[in-house]
Amino acid sequence: MRAVWYESPGPAAEVLQVGELPDPAPGAGEVRVRLTRSGINPGDTKKRADWVGYGMPFPRVIPHSDGAGVIDAVGEGVDPARTGRRVWVFGAQSYRPFGTAAQLTVVPADQAIDLPDEISDDVGASLGIPGITAHRAVFADGRVSGQTVLVHGVLGGVGSLAAQLAAWGGATVVATVRRHGDLARAKPTAAVHVVALDGADPASAIRDHAPDGVDRIIEVSFSDNIDLDAAVAKNQTIIAAYASREDRPSLPFWPMLFDNITIRLIGSDDVPPEAKKRAAAELTTAAREGALSIATGVPLPLEQAAQAHDRVDAGARERVLLAIPT
Repeated sequence: MRAVWYESPGPAAEVLQVGELPDPAPGAGEVRVRLTRSGINPGDTKKRADWVGYGMPFPRVIPHSDGAGVIDAVGEGVDPARTGRRVWVFGAQSYRPFGTAAQLTVVPADQAIDLPDEISDDVGASLGIPGITAHRAVFADGRVSGQTVLVHGVLGGVGSLAAQLAAWGGATVVATVRRHGDLARAKPTAAVHVVALDGADPASAIRDHAPDGVDRIIEVSFSDNIDLDAAVAKNQTIIAAYASREDRPSLPFWPMLFDNITIRLIGSDDVPPEAKKRAAAELTTAAREGALSIATGVPLPLEQAAQAHDRVDAGARERVLLAIPT
């Protein structure tokens, strides 16, 4: 099979290789997917760069956890009728060496989700890491119907899906962007009110839409926003954080304590299996119903994987995809 891989961490152009590797075979409980698209996330490029200094988890890594394609083989214990079905894939390179930057990938059967005809391969390959993270952030602590949910970083992959899922779940959504000039890009709907964080008083602007405070906060930069979050929280607010600029953030302890605030930290690779299963099912349903809009760029060929990684590292707003040759 044609594939992209690396055998040492480093800059994309220096370590990513493109060539031929042996075709994988599915083991018990697994399926093999012939891919059409590979989705690239910031987590994929951070792994390649070894940003936390853990070193190589395996001698050779085929990157990327998300993708879409067609099941072409199944392992023992998997219904043979799944062969030939379109699927979207998540977690292909989560604690596993070989992800979706290849013509073929093998994953546990429950990580290949049937892809309805209404959903394109581009969208399917964009659901995994950002979608499961967003779903967990919004719904880990119960349904949100009738609540007010604050979503920071609505232009990002997770933030955009979190806002849409919260609205799909019946919440009033208040979202933020970093700069006033980004407001038009946020494309607010009737369900989403957007506030720029560089305004004179973003807390007051948020409270204009949530006078009594917000019920849940989806946080992309915990260390930067925690004082603002405390200012717009109410008693029993839940802050679900999936990223932080500083790894040891400080926080206003006593005001948050008096409001009985809960802080939930979310790492997408380690979401409980049942929560992943529920997220995958509900993401598929929401996408089929037209509740999710995902901006995707023109897919790049497999041979341009390094350029694709550089686009992600440069902060591309559209999902960056690879087109996998058949």
